[in-house]
Amino acid sequence: MPPRRPAGAAVLRPDKTEAIADAAFAELAAAGWAGLNMDRVAARAGVGKAALYRRWPSKDAMLLDLIAQAGAERVPAPDTGRLRNDLVAYVRAVRAALADPTVAAIVSEVLAHTRRSPELAEAIRRRFRDPRRRALRSVLQRAVDRGELPPAADVELGLDLIAGPLVLDAVGLGRRRTAADAEALVDAVLAALTRS
Repeated sequence: MPPRRPAGAAVLRPDKTEAIADAAFAELAAAGWAGLNMDRVAARAGVGKAALYRRWPSKDAMLLDLIAQAGAERVPAPDTGRLRNDLVAYVRAVRAALADPTVAAIVSEVLAHTRRSPELAEAIRRRFRDPRRRALRSVLQRAVDRGELPPAADVELGLDLIAGPLVLDAVGLGRRRTAADAEALVDAVLAALTRS
């Protein structure tokens, strides 16, 4: 007799994980961090609550994991071989992600909640912001290595100059942007970096 395959609890199906992620983001956008409820996430995903707890030990762990994964998937660090093209592609990818009303609501909610929770702020920095900065720092460092930026370029300043307008966009305080605005932002950043 062949060995019996483990049932449900031992198998984490990717389609269920994707349904849970979609449900968690929808609930986060609708109810906010504090109002998100694991029962509602499970019901919206069409799974039992145990399916969530097999994957994550808590609501915070689930949200942090999903946010970190989504950020890496939606906004990869480009490598076109030219710095300007890389930065324009990055800015456009971030703005395209933020054009999704659910994403915009989630970003605003997470940023607001980090003001109330130093632990969450640190976790978001460690799991989301720092990896994104490392990826973008590598884009700028490759440009230094290729000679597109001077060796003394203030890469950290460049990261801040790119992030600032994007954060304003994320919280709805940025002005209405056009496709040309990505290029204008990148050109301003490059001008600052080549002067440093």
